[in-house]
Amino acid sequence: MAEYKLANGSVITDDDINQLCQEFETESWVGRLERIHVGPAAVADEPLVSVTIKFPESMVAAIDAKTKNRSDFIRKAVAALL
Repeated sequence: MAEYKLANGSVITDDDINQLCQEFETESWVGRLERIHVGPAAVADEPLVSVTIKFPESMVAAIDAKTKNRSDFIRKAVAALL
């Protein structure tokens, strides 16, 4: 049985997840959702600014071969150099 550490430090197991799913599916879950986020995950705690750049096709192909999220890959690469 796998254990997963949550962002708040608590630990949850596969059995816990299955129990929660069963409760939710049978509408017997009594928990409370703190926040429901709609849309893509936030990448920063501040406003984002678009920066347009051009890459050679071969470089874009190499990036695409390594990731499904081109923007996130480039963002992380730049952050690693700052």
